[in-house]
Amino acid sequence: MNSRAKFWVVLSSTGLVAFLLLGAVVTRSVAADTNTGRNGVYPHIAVYSEVLSRIKSEYVAEPDMNGVSLGAVNGMLEALDPYASYLNATQFKEYIKNYDTYKGDLGMVLAKKFGYVTVVSVVPGSPADKAQLTTGDFIETIKGVGTRDMPLAYASLLLRGEPNSTIDLTVLRRKPEPQKLTMTRTVIAYPALESKMLADNVGYVKVSILTNGKVKELSTAVTALEKQGAKKLVIDLRNCATGDPEDGAELAGMFAGSGTLTYAEGQKFPKKTYTGDAAKVISKLPMVVLTNHGTAAAAEVGAAALQGTKRATLVGERTYGDASVRRPITMEDGSAIILSVAKYYTPEGKSIQDNGVTPDEAVAEVDANVTDSDDDGIPDVPVKKTSEDTILKKALEVLSKKTA
Repeated sequence: MNSRAKFWVVLSSTGLVAFLLLGAVVTRSVAADTNTGRNGVYPHIAVYSEVLSRIKSEYVAEPDMNGVSLGAVNGMLEALDPYASYLNATQFKEYIKNYDTYKGDLGMVLAKKFGYVTVVSVVPGSPADKAQLTTGDFIETIKGVGTRDMPLAYASLLLRGEPNSTIDLTVLRRKPEPQKLTMTRTVIAYPALESKMLADNVGYVKVSILTNGKVKELSTAVTALEKQGAKKLVIDLRNCATGDPEDGAELAGMFAGSGTLTYAEGQKFPKKTYTGDAAKVISKLPMVVLTNHGTAAAAEVGAAALQGTKRATLVGERTYGDASVRRPITMEDGSAIILSVAKYYTPEGKSIQDNGVTPDEAVAEVDANVTDSDDDGIPDVPVKKTSEDTILKKALEVLSKKTA
C-alpha cells in the first residue's frame, strides 16, 4: 500500500472511531439528561474513562497510555476548534519565549484537519507560494516529525526560524506519494493591493492580505478608481486569510452604511457588535465580492457583512471558516490550551468559523479535467487550471445586471 493510500486509510479510520465514540457519548448523555436533568458532563467523563480502561485492558498490546491520552485531548480540541492547540509545559514555554523572536517564515495560514496540519492559504510571493502549496494540502511531517496530533501552535513555531535557514517538509497532495520539500524561510513581504480598470467601467481591486494598513490602502484604491470613471466594483478576496476579524468589519463599513456588520460573542466574552456608519462609507457603487476556499479570517468577516447587509453579491466558493478570538489558557502544571473564546457571526447570526460563508453565486475555481495515474479511483492533480478566470467571469455577468 502506498503512502497516499495509507493516509486515506488513517483518515477514514479516524472518522469512524470519532463517529463511534460520539455516538456512545451522545447516547449516554441523552439518557443521563433524561433521567437526572444534568447537562451531560459527567456521563461524557464516564464514557471517556471506560474507553481508556477498555483500551488498556483489551488492546492487542500494552498501549502507551500517555500517547493515547494526548491523542484524545488533541482530538477533542480539533472536534471543537480546528485552530486550537494543547501545549505541554515545555512546549508552551518555548512558544512564549521564541514565537515572536523568529522572523523567518514560510508564509502559510494553517489549521488542523483529520489530526494533520493543513494549509488554509498562503501569502502571495512567499516561500510556500513559490513551492506551489495551496489550500487543502496536508503537511505530513516537519523536520522529520509527523504532524498527526502535533499541536497546531507548535507546528507554526517549528516552521518559523532565522531568515535564510532551511526546513524539511513532506506534503500530501492529490499525488501518489508525499512530496518532499526543503524550503528556505524568509521575512515575509506582504504584497501591495492590485487595482485596475476592467471593461465597461468596472473597477477591480485584489486584496491578498488585510494586515498592516491594507484596509486604508483599499479605501485609497477604490477612491482612485472612481476618479478614473469606475461605475461598478469587484473586490477580490480570494486566498486572503491574514488579518484580524475587526479588519474585516472595517472593510465592510467602508461600503455598508447601516445595520449590523458582525458581532463577536463567547461563553465568557461579552457580546461586541460592529455596525455600519454612513459617515464612513467611501463608495456606493454596485459591487461584487469574490471568495474561495482560501478566504478566511478578516476577509470572510468582511464578505459575510457585505452579503448580510445586502450591500454586495458574493461570487465564488465557500470560505474556509476562521473567525474567532483565540487566547492561551494556562493549566496548573504549566501546560496550556490555545482556544477560541469567542466567535464572529454573520449579520444573520451564523457562526463564520463553524459554517464559512456561502456565496450567492457558487462557482468552482479549478477545471474539472483530471488525470488518474493509478487504479485506486482517486483523481490526482488537475491537468491544468482553466486559463479563464471563471469566478471573475461570473462576477462580471452579475455586475452587468446591477444598476447604480
